[in-house]
Amino acid sequence: AELLALYETVKGYEKEAEKLKRNAAMAKQREADEKFKREQQALKKTKKSAKKRKAHSEEFPSAGGADLGDFDSDDDDDSALDEDQEDIAATTDADEHAMEEERQKQQLEEALGDKAQENIAFMPSLKRKAVSEVDEEVSLIQSAPGGEALPTPPRDFSESYGLEEAAGSYLFPPPTFVEDEKSRIWTPPSTANHPSEGDLELELTGFNSSLARSGSGNNTLMIKFSAPSDSSRFSLNIAGPGHRDYFDVLFHFNPRQFQKGGQLIVNDKQEGIWGMGVTAPLSALPIIFGQISCTLIVQINADGFDVFVNGIHCSRLEHRTQLPPDPCSFFLQFPSTDDYGSPENWSVFKVWWGHKPLMAGNDLSGVAGCNNNVTGGGLHPKKLFVSGLSKITEEGVDLRRAELERAFRKYGGPQGATVTVPVNSTYAFVEVESERQADLALAELQSQYRMNRARRSRYDATQEEREAAEAAAAKAGSKEEASSEWD
Repeated sequence: AELLALYETVKGYEKEAEKLKRNAAMAKQREADEKFKREQQALKKTKKSAKKRKAHSEEFPSAGGADLGDFDSDDDDDSALDEDQEDIAATTDADEHAMEEERQKQQLEEALGDKAQENIAFMPSLKRKAVSEVDEEVSLIQSAPGGEALPTPPRDFSESYGLEEAAGSYLFPPPTFVEDEKSRIWTPPSTANHPSEGDLELELTGFNSSLARSGSGNNTLMIKFSAPSDSSRFSLNIAGPGHRDYFDVLFHFNPRQFQKGGQLIVNDKQEGIWGMGVTAPLSALPIIFGQISCTLIVQINADGFDVFVNGIHCSRLEHRTQLPPDPCSFFLQFPSTDDYGSPENWSVFKVWWGHKPLMAGNDLSGVAGCNNNVTGGGLHPKKLFVSGLSKITEEGVDLRRAELERAFRKYGGPQGATVTVPVNSTYAFVEVESERQADLALAELQSQYRMNRARRSRYDATQEEREAAEAAAAKAGSKEEASSEWD
């Protein structure tokens, strides 16, 4: 008990120190902003005075070279003054833009501290587009007079997604929302110390697992969001009924900009324990941080949760928990902090829930999480991937293995089926005698187990190559022995 109390005290001190550090960084940033504005105003004023003196000296040349630098210019022509201001702005825009970028970079480095600097140093070099260079999504709505495509507002979904014709509805902001524009955006409160403190929770109604497995019914979640360039992370959770304040989570989406060079992590949580996350490097995905807006799509199908960012298939979390057999509601949560109370930083503009045709293609070789996304190549002819099992500990591995060996015994030949059960998992691998037996098992046990063909792992590919080489060597040796007998 004393050790736990000491641990809580230390964690409290760490949180307080982190909060003071953030406040100091923010105060320093505000001070730097004010100083920068004062410098720019002084620079513009100086250039403006010099420009006016030059204009007056050309319009009223002095006799005998008299100095007209103090000439009163209150009666100047307004249009000439406007032109001078435009010239000054044009000559200083480039310098101001460069200075602003350098200043923001320095402030970000100071605010993040030494630990983040170590991560930044090993991050892939990503060239981010400036705000003015971001490609705008073009809608299918054509302007009546000129027939030109109208750009989609950055906080709206592109018309190319066809939501007007799709069966679904907007969950956020609500249709009856009449507050000011700023209130129509959800951002995690900076004062939150717990994931559910000030979080946004939405109900995903009308989910039917049997319909979702066949690609119909409510199966698609779409989120329009923005994550600033200085955000370290943000996340969302999808949970089923009876999640006990998100003690159980079916799907967790969490991009982390400064961890291991930038990672996207998708995971699940059962009985308050996070599972083994599926990771994908941010350098291989569409840019998420520092953009005006991004579109996240999560589709629920027979295999799992498919994740798309700006239309690109990024990862998949295969089902690790049996989905509810009866129609029910899922729950979507945008936490305010992580599990340790560290703040999350992003903005949510719109949330849509409904039915869309499945977007996943046939080639999933580059998608993280598709049967562990191993690179052995293709599907294994004899191995099956059984998922949706209850989570077991090390003590239950033997019992699970024996259960599956009995269920698949007749498909394994004289030696029986070979079963592999990872510890703390909700899935298993079963290898049968032949490809024909694998087809029979899929047809006859589909109602009892949720399964599909497993992908060939690196180990499988290496093992097959070794067996082929040994068979070839044995065949060559037998030929040599036979020829030597005849000689």
